Amino acid sequence: MPLTMTAPAEKSPTMNAAAASTGELENRTFDEIAIGESASLTRTLSRDDIALFAVMSGDVNPAHLDQRYAEASMFHRIIAHGMWGGALLSAVLGTRLPGPGTIYLGQDLRFRRPVGLGDTVTVTVTAKEKQPEKHIVVFDCHCVNQRGEEVISGTATTIAPAEKIRRPRVELPEVQLRRHDRYQELIDRCARLAPIPTAVVHPCDEVSLAGAVGAAQAGLIKPLLIGPEAKIRAAAAAAAIDLTGYEIVTAEHSHAAAATAVALARAGKVESIMKGSLHTDELMHEVCSPTTGLKTARRISHAFVMDVPTYAQPIIITDAAINIAPTLEDKRDICQNAIDLARTLGSQTPRVAVLSAVETVTAKIPSTLDAAALCKMADRAQITGGLVDGPLAFDNAVSEAAAREKHIVSPVAGKANILLVPDLESGNMLAKQLTYMANADAAGIVLGARIPIILTSRADNVRTRLASAAVAVLLAEARREALAAAPAAESHA
Repeated sequence: MPLTMTAPAEKSPTMNAAAASTGELENRTFDEIAIGESASLTRTLSRDDIALFAVMSGDVNPAHLDQRYAEASMFHRIIAHGMWGGALLSAVLGTRLPGPGTIYLGQDLRFRRPVGLGDTVTVTVTAKEKQPEKHIVVFDCHCVNQRGEEVISGTATTIAPAEKIRRPRVELPEVQLRRHDRYQELIDRCARLAPIPTAVVHPCDEVSLAGAVGAAQAGLIKPLLIGPEAKIRAAAAAAAIDLTGYEIVTAEHSHAAAATAVALARAGKVESIMKGSLHTDELMHEVCSPTTGLKTARRISHAFVMDVPTYAQPIIITDAAINIAPTLEDKRDICQNAIDLARTLGSQTPRVAVLSAVETVTAKIPSTLDAAALCKMADRAQITGGLVDGPLAFDNAVSEAAAREKHIVSPVAGKANILLVPDLESGNMLAKQLTYMANADAAGIVLGARIPIILTSRADNVRTRLASAAVAVLLAEARREALAAAPAAESHA
């Protein structure tokens, strides 16, 4: 944030140049301040500025935060909170003129024009009146934008410090804004699509039932609640959920509920399955049955679509839930499933980092051999639709700086959006580390079956559950489009 300071020619400020160069704060005492002396601060308004001010103040006026609302307003754009500019004036008074030791008594501001995203504003305070008896200094306050237009004007009244103060500038904590735009974008994409019929397997606790009903209320799914009716209704009563309008398909127990859901999927009655309050193994046993299940020619695998606040894009981690120790052939399918998912979610050229502990191939670490083979499979079109590189260690898969440090030249290194892990243990640990130590959200989905399967955890929040359902909706739409395109392709053959 650039700071400038000016004064009348006859009385230049005595601020120590060393203090400025070392980041120290030094004030101007009442006796030092000259009428006409001024200080300025320049700042460009960013989206983060608005969000931080809203979080701090609690002012969530949609004119500042809601793009659609703002576009329909008289200003036709997102604008800053008026007092954001006032806060900048306070910063000048508190840190430069008069600086440390200042007591802010009052202000009278007029807001002349709005400040919009990307506007660069310069706030200036100029001493216009001194009252010696109480060390009061009155400042003219002006704020102009990059076009020189006045956006704020007014006055500020302060008690200037009597004693000289020079202090080191306090190092501010890093602030990280955790947005959820990525998941919301997935949900928004589903707004044009009809809710998909979904078999909800054994939703016999409050969490799983609330997740299914929440996805229905969001217009994502049309749930068929499968399980013991008495237990489902008891869970609804405990959670104060009204089941009016929701179909219940009675099944004696969780195993029967899983079998019923799979049978409905095979019959084309549902387009996705959602796990309820049964163990994943119990559901997947029915899904993977060689005679009555939902297997295809592709290996069934699991993917977490993760929103990591510190990473610039959504990232898929696979497989962290189903394939314990996948073979090379299994990994080929796991990789292809993830690429197809990424393309469905909007990535035109998915970048797959095949992870290992190191980025060089060595027979001592079998996962590096698999990684090298997968890359060659991609070269030979055994894996299609994305870029595949490996082995890559986690750091050089997600950090371009780390990749440069190790002289790795790759279109994937540093910007992967799919992480293919060596085995379930490493994948599960990686996903949970990101969730619990990096505040990531993880939407789970099962791929490679006839229809998408939504795997949620009891620990998932509402946002993650909705995102998982949204992924299933988009996959179901892609499946319908592929089925519709198949006869057309055959007719042209």
